[in-house]
Amino acid sequence: MYRLPCGTFNTTYKQDMALFRTKFLKFWVGVFFVFLLVFPFIANYYMLSLANLIGIAVIGALGLNILTGFAGQISLGHGAFIGVGAYTSALLVMRLHLSFWLALPLAGLFTAFVGLIFGIPSLRVKGLYLAIATLAAQVIINFVMIHWSSLTKGTSGLPVNPPTLFGISFDTDKKYYFITIFFAVLATTFAKNLQRTRVGRAFMAVRDNDLAAEIIGINLYKYKLLAFFVSSFYAGIAGSLWAHYVTIITPEHFTLSVSVDYLAMIIIGGVGSVLGSIFGAIFMVLLPEILRLIADALSGVYPSIGNFFSAMRDVVFGLTIILFLIYEPDGLNHRWQMIKAYWKLWPFSY
Repeated sequence: MYRLPCGTFNTTYKQDMALFRTKFLKFWVGVFFVFLLVFPFIANYYMLSLANLIGIAVIGALGLNILTGFAGQISLGHGAFIGVGAYTSALLVMRLHLSFWLALPLAGLFTAFVGLIFGIPSLRVKGLYLAIATLAAQVIINFVMIHWSSLTKGTSGLPVNPPTLFGISFDTDKKYYFITIFFAVLATTFAKNLQRTRVGRAFMAVRDNDLAAEIIGINLYKYKLLAFFVSSFYAGIAGSLWAHYVTIITPEHFTLSVSVDYLAMIIIGGVGSVLGSIFGAIFMVLLPEILRLIADALSGVYPSIGNFFSAMRDVVFGLTIILFLIYEPDGLNHRWQMIKAYWKLWPFSY
């Protein structure tokens, strides 16, 4: 007698560790990749600019989630590390005349070593004290960006050339989209696989209970510093992509508010979740645009409504974070999992 399957059953470790465990999931992932490739040919420049910003934000959010969500090490200096990557890439291209494709990984590596230095306090402190230590990194790096004007041009801004490849200049949103989406997919794939490796499991053990992790033989010093290294590398890549996208960078692009925005991304999306980093990045990039569209729609009735919404931006961000912490502490990723579970069981309630 034929029996209908009532779940996904794995008979080998290979099946259990697969990223895409069903044909249904593989199909929709394939459809999504096709959409990503077709998108720049059907979208306008406004939508492409948002897509580029989301792609860069996804890389930065993944880096912070590896540090905070995977390894449990909080950071309030992520915006500064993104700035280090941006200035490093810009200086390598504009001063040393290196190719963007070489400057990008070098910026990531240099930022990783800077993050490694500021990650040293994590060996002795944690929690609120570690947050204060990384906040100091934000202040110090931002001070250097502003006052080392002979190198960074200070508040006047440092111009950056767009990337080129085989004589093609990626100087439009449509062209730059392919660079952004390539590195965003690459960063997402690496982060997703990192969860399943020995290093990723060591990160999570340190996050859950560092004392127990040390007892079973996990080197806390090694994995805490490694988490800062990987996270800062992601930040450096995001910073490099940002610099060559906007083509001029200033210290105002990498303030404490940027670090808070990235922290909000992983809180809203879901701490410790790769998909949550993507959801959070999309949410935080689109929220200001939604507020602007609402202000534009109401400007005919209330002419001063635009100034009101502009002043209320930070209030809305703060209120959003509070509401998520209260009503959805596991973030948008958890809500997405609940929706999927509901339709898997529908029309049954159990």
